[in-house]
Amino acid sequence: MIFAATAAFFGAFFLFPIWNTVREAFVDGDGNFTLGFVGAIFRNPIYLEGLVNAFKMGLFSTLASLLIALPLALVANRYRFPGKDVLTSLLLVPMILPPFVGALGVRQFLGQMGVLNTLLIDLGLMNPDKPFDWMGDGQLFGVVLMNALHLYPIAYLNISAALANLDPAMEEAAENLGCHGLRRLWRVTFPLIMPGVFAGSTIIFIWSFTELGVPLIFDYSRVTSVQIFDGIKELSGNPLPYALVVVMLVTTVLLYIVSKALFGRESYAGSGRASTGRTLETAKPLAGLCYTVMFVATIGVAILPHVGVILLSMAGDWYGTLLPSEFTAQHYIDALGHPLTVHSIANSLKYASFSTLFDIVLGIAIAWVVVRTKLPGRNLLDALAMLPLAVPGLVLAFGYFALAQEGQPFHPLILGEDPVVILVIAYAVRRLPYVVRSAAAGYQQTNVSLEEAAQNLGSTPFRALKRVTLPLIAANLIAGGLLAFSFAMLEVSDSLILAEQAQHFPITKAIYALVSSLGNGHYLASALGVWAMAFLAVTIVGAGLILGQKLGALFRV
Repeated sequence: MIFAATAAFFGAFFLFPIWNTVREAFVDGDGNFTLGFVGAIFRNPIYLEGLVNAFKMGLFSTLASLLIALPLALVANRYRFPGKDVLTSLLLVPMILPPFVGALGVRQFLGQMGVLNTLLIDLGLMNPDKPFDWMGDGQLFGVVLMNALHLYPIAYLNISAALANLDPAMEEAAENLGCHGLRRLWRVTFPLIMPGVFAGSTIIFIWSFTELGVPLIFDYSRVTSVQIFDGIKELSGNPLPYALVVVMLVTTVLLYIVSKALFGRESYAGSGRASTGRTLETAKPLAGLCYTVMFVATIGVAILPHVGVILLSMAGDWYGTLLPSEFTAQHYIDALGHPLTVHSIANSLKYASFSTLFDIVLGIAIAWVVVRTKLPGRNLLDALAMLPLAVPGLVLAFGYFALAQEGQPFHPLILGEDPVVILVIAYAVRRLPYVVRSAAAGYQQTNVSLEEAAQNLGSTPFRALKRVTLPLIAANLIAGGLLAFSFAMLEVSDSLILAEQAQHFPITKAIYALVSSLGNGHYLASALGVWAMAFLAVTIVGAGLILGQKLGALFRV
């Protein structure tokens, strides 16, 4: 029954929107199959440039994230050094800010009249009449920088988990056979942790390749995600947006399959749980100081967008100076009193609460089937529940939007003009994997004999689950629920595409609307972003305290 209900839900709200988008891209006005629409994408130089730029955005963001995360993970999993516990916790700070909000801070620092150029001009190192454009042509550098600073914790968590499961005996054997230092790292360690590297890289690439909010803030319009967003305005009778979404989806799936085939194999010896525990070395004083400085420098650069947003939210005026010329708390008051922001906060709380409640109920059921039963197809059910992590959110949001138009199957889900039902479903589908992973981890850590004992004493399976198992895995459910709730509160693609009326805007759509408005809109957007950042910080820290190193398992496909 659980399997059937879950399959029906995913069939209706995950596979059907994707299938409808694919069908519209390959069927002409007479109902005949055609490749003409997809071909038109590759013949159109603007769309082709958008795909190339999206690929650059995904590839460079992934490489930059790995370059940041890999050295940090290697050091943290091998050495003790001053301040390690605090610094490794602070590495997760970039996850507490929606990246398109952080883009406001990056723009303030790297704009032509931003902080960096102002500093160089004051030092006499730059001509004030010809300030350097750090963002570069098309703003690609700014987008990649923002993505990397936001997403490197995902790579760090996955690589750290892979290193924690690496059997030290494998490296010791290599050492005894004369394989030392960098050679051992390259020939032994890297192949063994490749599944973890792949897991983090896949999420980062898909996230960056389909990122919508950051390019919108940077006005980086020649990229596929923004072209799809703009194409929604003329969706009726225009098949090219469908074709563009299909090209993005196929590209993502093919890259995932190729990467999985090359790097995702888990057949390496020792890639399972370590047979012996790793003993951390205490770094020598000079090396320990270097490691501390490395972590502090990384965290310092990573929080610059956060610092920029906070300063911008308190600035009376900030143009061409190192710091705001005056400070004020009025923007926070105005942000909480602005009609758009008041409605948006209430809307986001409503959408996220209902979607999280749905995720918890469904996640408990799916994880129970996967972990506690031997039913045929349970592995398929697990894979199906994880698929939303591998499918771009933009693709699903576009599918929902197309099906919610007049005369389409999802149109009844729009209550008048209120998208509450379809947004709750969209949020729930996108964030379900976090709850399933958390619940599954809880079941695996709880001895099944406790449920069996309760059933032997006359309890029904459902009552045993409710009275025995659920209290024991409550911490896992809370952690998964917190993550699902917080990320739903700050969901970008679904919010920007599905919420069309101002009174129904979630927080992220309100921030985007404020950034696009004249006057003090970007100051109010920054203030609202700080409120969102503070909220997400509490939930991420709470989930981290509950799950510890297992937090990384929630970001795997």
